Amino acid sequence: MSVSLTLKNISRRFVKDNEEFMAVDNINLEVVPGEFLTFLGPSGCGKTTTLRMIAGFETPTAGQILMDGVDITRVPANERGLGFVFQNYALFPHMKIFDNVAYGLKIRGEKGEAAAKKVREALAMVGLTKAEHRYPNQLSGGEQQRVALARVLVLRPKLLLMDEPLSNLDAKLRLHMRTEIRRIQQEMQITCLYVTHDQKEALTMSDRIMVMNRGHIDQLGTPMQLYEDPATAFVADFIGQANLIRGKLRGVDDQGWGLFAIGEKVLKARLGKQNPPTVNEKALLVVRPENLTMSASDNAVPMRIVNRLFEGDRIDYHVVIDGSGQEKPFSMSVPFLPGTQVIDIDTLVNVSFTPRAGVIIKG
Repeated sequence: MSVSLTLKNISRRFVKDNEEFMAVDNINLEVVPGEFLTFLGPSGCGKTTTLRMIAGFETPTAGQILMDGVDITRVPANERGLGFVFQNYALFPHMKIFDNVAYGLKIRGEKGEAAAKKVREALAMVGLTKAEHRYPNQLSGGEQQRVALARVLVLRPKLLLMDEPLSNLDAKLRLHMRTEIRRIQQEMQITCLYVTHDQKEALTMSDRIMVMNRGHIDQLGTPMQLYEDPATAFVADFIGQANLIRGKLRGVDDQGWGLFAIGEKVLKARLGKQNPPTVNEKALLVVRPENLTMSASDNAVPMRIVNRLFEGDRIDYHVVIDGSGQEKPFSMSVPFLPGTQVIDIDTLVNVSFTPRAGVIIKG
C-alpha cells in the first residue's frame, strides 16, 4: 500500500573544519501515493542527505517529516516501515540468495512456508527465480543489484528509497535495470524516492523530478516540464544539453512570442512560464542542440563553425556568434545519414530554430 510524504521546512546543518554549512536548506515537498519522484543534482547538492533524513539515518536540524499525515521526524529508522536500496549491494557473501532475501523477514520473526513464499515472489518479481541456491559471488553485478532490490521488496515497505542504485553497473545494464525498477514500482504501485545525478535515469524513470542545487530545490516538475520550460540556467544545463545564449528581451509581439535581441539581431522564442524576464532585462535564450539547424530563416543568426565531432548517428558542430562576446561555443547536433554533407570548420552558416523550440528565461 503506497503512502504520501510531506517535508515541511526541512533543513540539515553540518559543521566542518569549525565552519557551519547548510547541506539542506528549508526544503518543502509533497509526494503523492504511488509516485516515482527523483532527486536529481550534482554531488554535494543535498539530495542524499534529504533521502537519509526521510529514512531516519539523519536527524533534521529543523522541520518536519510526515508520512500519511503522521509526524515521523523523530521515529527511529527501523520503525518507519521504509525500504532502502543502497549504492553498494551490501549482500551477505556467506549466505545463499534465498537467505539474503529472507534475512529481513527472519529479523521480523517471520518463518516457515509463508515466509518462503514471500521470498520466492520477490525473486520472481526481479527475474531471479533460478538463483535462490547460488551465492552472491556467483552472480553478475546486475543480478546482485536485483537481489538487493528483492531483499527490500519482500518486506512490503510503505515507501521505497533508492540511493544511486545503478551507479556500479555498466551502461547496458543500467539501461535494462532502470526499465525493470520502473516496471516493478508501477506493478506494486509503491511510492518511490530515487536519488541520482544521471539525467537520463531521471528523465526516463520519473513521474516528477526535483532538481536540487546547493541545498535548495531549483525546480520541481514532470520530466517534460523541466526539459521544455527550465526555471533557471542551472536546470536548463543539467537536464539534457542546452545552449544558453545571452541577450536581452526586446519585447513581446502580438502573437505572444518573446523578441530576444543578440546585439542588433532579434529572434523569436517562447517566454518561460517559470521565470520570464521583463522587457529590456538581461535574459538567456535556451535552445537544445538538436533543435538548431543550418538553414535560411527569419529566425536565424549567423554562426561560425569552430569544431565538429562525428558521433555515428549525429554530427555535433560547435559554433560561435562572432562579435557577441560569448566565447564558449554552442552545440548544434545534426542527424547523420550516408551522403550527408559535412561542413568544414571556419565556415559561416545561418543557424535557425523554430520559435517554439527556444525559451527565454531570466539571465
